[in-house]
Amino acid sequence: MITRRGFIKAGGLALFGIGSGGIPAFLANAVAAGKSPGLFRRKKVLICIFQRGAMDGLMAVAPFTDPYLKAARPTLFMTAAKTSDNPLIDLDGRFGLHPSLHALEPMYRESRLAIVHGIGSPNPTRSHFDAQDYMESGTPFKKGTPSGWLNRAVGLLGHQAATPLQAVSLTSSLPRSLYGDNPAVAISNLQDFNIQLRGNQAGADMAAKSFENLYDQTSLDLLKQTGKETFEASKILQSRDLKNYKPANNAAYPAGALGNSLKQIAQLIKMNVGLEVAFAESVGWDTHFNQGTRNGIFARNLNDLSQSIAALWADLGTFQDDVMIMTMTEFGRTVHQNGTGGTDHGRASCNFILGNDVKGGLVYGKVAPLAPENLEDGRDLIVTTDFRSVFNEVATKHLEVSGSNVLFPEWNGNALNVMRN
Repeated sequence: MITRRGFIKAGGLALFGIGSGGIPAFLANAVAAGKSPGLFRRKKVLICIFQRGAMDGLMAVAPFTDPYLKAARPTLFMTAAKTSDNPLIDLDGRFGLHPSLHALEPMYRESRLAIVHGIGSPNPTRSHFDAQDYMESGTPFKKGTPSGWLNRAVGLLGHQAATPLQAVSLTSSLPRSLYGDNPAVAISNLQDFNIQLRGNQAGADMAAKSFENLYDQTSLDLLKQTGKETFEASKILQSRDLKNYKPANNAAYPAGALGNSLKQIAQLIKMNVGLEVAFAESVGWDTHFNQGTRNGIFARNLNDLSQSIAALWADLGTFQDDVMIMTMTEFGRTVHQNGTGGTDHGRASCNFILGNDVKGGLVYGKVAPLAPENLEDGRDLIVTTDFRSVFNEVATKHLEVSGSNVLFPEWNGNALNVMRN
């Protein structure tokens, strides 16, 4: 006997679209008709931002008093000295926030933003593809894990989704983090949805055919009806005038892809459509050459990241208590700069965690003096905090899920205690 929910889970229905704008009209109509009980209950939301390409944590949050860092980066080193032009933002007398991250400083001073330094994967690979796969699957020593850690987190929430928007990635395709048996959607924009079937071979074999024709051919009446209803819903999506959406508190989102993604996440949260896990991406962090210091590609990426996060946080307003934002990146960069004014693939980096339940205003983790004898392979910042210890703590405490052995099945470490009780 195939149930509607069983079909959704087995088929792994993913939705994605192009354009810009609002919320599907069928969701609002379903709520109005009483078809989705409890849809408007406030829910806790975890937003993860993947910085793809490997962010240089030693420049984003620099141990600026370390003489070894200064020697290793003769043209990339930055200081917090007030006499310098656009200095680092001194956080605690040892670590300095890159000036392009200035939009995050108020949250840090208000103890809402925590920074974890020396974070990374225990797997020493320097392959972008492998490192991202391991981090998103949450199994850094096991290839081929069929599910992602965020999808498993959805499965541990203890309740079924009231809508297809319980777990949403604001990307053109579903990220590795959200692969799995639990429903998740990938939406490049909230208007003009198309439909893509994932998860079974029959669907994959017929992916080139239209969605409507695909379901015309099925011999299972319930499967056919479910598909038809979803197709009909996709045809009647309407904007609800969210093209003219006005962010709260004069929040100004950058015009780039990340800003647009976070703006749409804010819309979903504030419309109470059942969102609990959200995912977005920031790209361009592979800075092998001409990395720059106060200006350049790295500074521009940091500015876009911080301005996007700050705009989202301001826009959330009274919803801030429900939301946690966490960044991640597959690995860091070498301590020494290379011959082309950049940095190469390294090991540990840093990440940012923002929320009212964070014990913020601190830089967590261990970063030893960057003397050669303290570096991995004589070149890299050592990973002293397994990313799973932070991801697990944030997910279990904020989303109130239990089952760390399911969320990260190969890990039995301790929390870093970045969250309030």
